[in-house]
Formats: sequence, structure tokens, C-alpha cells
Amino acid sequence: MRQLGIDLGGTKIEAAVLDRAGDFLTRIRIPNPGTYEATIRDLCDLVARAEAEAGPCASVGIGIPGSIDPRSRTMRNANATFLNGRTFREDFSEALGRPVRAANDANCLALSEALDGAAAGAACVFAIIIGTGVGGGLIVDGRIVEGGNGISGEWGHIPLPWMPADEYPGPDCWCGRKGCIETMVSGTGFQNAYEGMTGKALAGADIIAAARRGEAAAEAVLNGYIDRLARALAMLVDIVDPDVFVLGGGMSNVTELYEKLPALIRPHVFGGQWNGRIVPAKWGDSSGVRGAARLWSDSEVMSDTSSPRPASASRM
Repeated sequence: MRQLGIDLGGTKIEAAVLDRAGDFLTRIRIPNPGTYEATIRDLCDLVARAEAEAGPCASVGIGIPGSIDPRSRTMRNANATFLNGRTFREDFSEALGRPVRAANDANCLALSEALDGAAAGAACVFAIIIGTGVGGGLIVDGRIVEGGNGISGEWGHIPLPWMPADEYPGPDCWCGRKGCIETMVSGTGFQNAYEGMTGKALAGADIIAAARRGEAAAEAVLNGYIDRLARALAMLVDIVDPDVFVLGGGMSNVTELYEKLPALIRPHVFGGQWNGRIVPAKWGDSSGVRGAARLWSDSEVMSDTSSPRPASASRM
């Protein structure tokens, strides 16, 4: 049984076909054309190309930026703004002529890592993407928890907790509020903190390299960043208490996070006790497309394929 997954990114679209064992049979990447009608067209062409290379697939799933309103079924909060307000899943399914499952890209990352990745076997998994922005996905007992309004996991737009006076009220966020976790814990926030301290604009990797060389400003910015991330994760522990945090995105490559975060999280957790794990995504940037393919379980593929709501999603 082959399953086809698609990762719809802001600048690129990737399709991949997995076999029953989870191995890639083919992978194809194309640029995102940047308009709604062209995206639907290119997605259909991409499915045809992938199946021409790997053979017919039993299911199609797609990871999307943003989320789908469960009432209106329209897209919202997508950084590919031409998707917002459109019934994207239904339109893609109609154009393709077959059922399509869709989920937020961070949920796809979480599902992939919970099923056969870095968090395999864990009952409760919170996966986070820390890149240009911040996203999150929650998995409980192998199922995506979307919540009653489809916004579960949006931890990036909660105010950073336990702000000292020199942080409060925090930077302006594109969502219209101040001090959102995304503004201070994303890779962009990390770079902005360095520029604010030194007046120099550097890429995140260059700041990390400078910190490892012992540059005082870079070390201070990195330590401050890890402290902020620890506070944000401690808040999630108090709410969800996951067995495993899985980190994806560019900042997940910073090894210092895994060394320092656990000890910094514990003092902020209610009662001071926490023994969860923090691990990098096993599948790296492949997690999104792998999770999209797994939006259909084996049993669902073999039986009912008509439900418009992802059966891998649940409400807590």
C-alpha cells in the first residue's frame, strides 16, 4: 500500500510517496507558484507525477501552513496569504477527483515523529517548529489533537511567561499583540536580539558560531534565548505535560538547547519536577511530508475514505 504526502510550503511544494514500511519511493519538489488557482493546478500535476514514478497511491494527505476553520472549512493564518478564506481542502479534492486529508504542517511534523520518529512509543508528544516563526503540534495516543476550534498547538501566540522588566512588554507581533513567544523564541527573534544588543545583523548560524568562539555578546544572546525557550516550554509542561518535546526548524540544530534546557525548565514547572525528554526530529525536514502521508491510517485507507475531517485528528 502506497501513501502520498504533500508538504505545502510558502516557497516550495514537496510530494513524496511512502510504502507500507515508511520508506520513500519517490520525492519531488517544485516552487510554490504563489497564486491560488496555480497552486491547485500544480498540486494535481504533482500527484500525477509522483504516481507515475511510484505507482498508484491509496491515499493523499497534505500539510498546510495555517489551519482550517472547522465550521466554515476555510483556511486561516496561512503565511501563503492567498490561501486564507478559501475552502482549500475541498477545492483541491474536487480538482484531484479523490478524497484529501489536510492538517497543519506542525501537526504533520508531530504525527510523523510520534509514529516512527524521535518520539515513537510516547503517549503524549508536543512537536515544535522553531524557524522564521514558531509552530506546534500535539499528539495524544497517536492522534492529532486539533481542538474544538482547530487551533490547538498555536503556542507561538501566547505571551512569553515570567518576563522580567527588561523584556516586558515584548516586541510587536504580526498578529497584533505584543510579547508573543514567536517574537522572542523564533530564529528571527534570536537574530533580532543579537542585532538589538550589538547593532549588527547576523544570520543565526553565525551568531551560534560566534558564541562558541567565546564572543561575549553572542554568548549572552544565546543564553538569553535558551532561558526564554525554557520558560515557554515550562508553560507547556504545566498545561500538557508531554512525555517528549520534539524540536524541528532551523534552531533545532543548536545542540546547546538539548544540553541546557532541562535544568532551566524545572524551576518554572509547578512543583519543580519534570523528567520529560527534548529531542531533535528524527526525520528532519522530511517529517512534514511523512506526516502528511500518514494522515490516513492503514485501516482507514482500506475502509471508509469519504470523511471530510481527518480521522487522525481528535478533540481533547
